[in-house]
Amino acid sequence: MHIPDSFMPLSQAIVYWAIAIPFIMMSLRWSRKEMDDMKIPILAALAAGIFAIQALNIPIGMGTSGHMVGATLVAIVLGSPWAGLLVLTLVLIVQGFVFGDGGITVMGANIINMGLISGFIGYYTFVGLKKRVSMSIAAFVGAWLGLFISSLATAVELWLAGMFPLVPGLMAMGTFHFIIGIVGEGLITTIALAAIARSRPDLLSDTVRDSRGVEA
Repeated sequence: MHIPDSFMPLSQAIVYWAIAIPFIMMSLRWSRKEMDDMKIPILAALAAGIFAIQALNIPIGMGTSGHMVGATLVAIVLGSPWAGLLVLTLVLIVQGFVFGDGGITVMGANIINMGLISGFIGYYTFVGLKKRVSMSIAAFVGAWLGLFISSLATAVELWLAGMFPLVPGLMAMGTFHFIIGIVGEGLITTIALAAIARSRPDLLSDTVRDSRGVEA
């Protein structure tokens, strides 16, 4: 889901940067207000884990690839989608500038897709479901849906860039990430969240501890 620089004209990439920057600034504002000595190590550990799982790229075709994102997990654990956006922004910066993975000029689009869309949709899906179903199910559905919708957004952006037709792009990105969301994103998010809830529930946000099946 990393869009390379060559896949998008600079004029379009600038538009996505213009959209992404205000949201990045708001995530930094959130961090200054909410981050404390307990949350900083959690954020760092989650960022390292996400960096590792994003190294697993699955070729999709037409020069694109599919992989897990992790923004929903961060958002749920830390209790805010701004946390997911902040971590994915940091991860994408390191990947792009240090390891050359994903584009630099198109990083704004990648941040929107993987940090903003995936994190916000995943988190608020979890919030909407957590009183009706178990924490695990709510987290699974949120993580899966966030990944799936962000993959469709990527396909639309590449269509606007003239890389490939809309319908084949939606089918390719959507089908692969539908599966990745089930066997990867959703499952890993659920397992990680359950492990933290069992071993260190004090590290979880109030949003999670108030969920059905988790003691506050």
